[in-house]
Amino acid sequence: MATGSATDYIVHHLTNLTVGEGFWTFHLDTLFFSVALGLTLLVLFRLAAVRATSGVPGGLQNFVETLVEFVDRQVKDTFHGQSALIAPLALTIFCWVFLWNAMDLVPVDALPEPAKALGVPYLRVVPSTDLNATFGLSITVFLLIIFYSIKIKGPAGYAREFLTHPFGPYLFPANLILNIVELVAKPVSLGLRLFGNLYAGEMIFILIALLYGAGWLFGAFAGVLQLGWAIFHLLVITLQAFIFMVLTIVYLSMAHEDVH
Repeated sequence: MATGSATDYIVHHLTNLTVGEGFWTFHLDTLFFSVALGLTLLVLFRLAAVRATSGVPGGLQNFVETLVEFVDRQVKDTFHGQSALIAPLALTIFCWVFLWNAMDLVPVDALPEPAKALGVPYLRVVPSTDLNATFGLSITVFLLIIFYSIKIKGPAGYAREFLTHPFGPYLFPANLILNIVELVAKPVSLGLRLFGNLYAGEMIFILIALLYGAGWLFGAFAGVLQLGWAIFHLLVITLQAFIFMVLTIVYLSMAHEDVH
């Protein structure tokens, strides 16, 4: 554990490496790990495609095929429109968010301390504990909802649905307010749910790491706690990636429904 007070230690691990000011502040560590994990995903799927065989499949091919079939089944069960984008999008979201979340299993000092020795003052390695990343992804889903709603229903049809549902045309002010709240709640809930669950998990790992500096007895107890929390956290990181994917499919399915 790094030297200094417990408060300094926690603040250090919850501070992003940034550049710029105000609205144009970029979190370099979030950008780096997001892109690196995305490229890792592309390389793995590319290797699986290149090595694919009609004979006895290898371990990587088996894994990728199982993953694709799992996501494809979710799309078929949940999405009721016709779109070639939804299944690849769902697969990308599930795998990418899972890799984001899986970085939470890396010991809290394993990367920040070596980075600090190399002159990098702050380094947060879990993109999904950065509200900018989770909202960036959820806003992308939000824009897709708007795009497909207008594409499928037409501008006039989408505006009519916005003003006349669910209470009919005579209560259009109430319809408008309700639909705006419902629409805005989708990206907000997506982003906050993912951020909140992973941020809480990161905080627990940091607090456990503090115990290592409190003597051998607390250190041994911390080792048991860390292992137990890591095993439980495997469920959390997988579940959160799954929930984000399923809600994305549901929202886009709703956007494809032509309400008359």
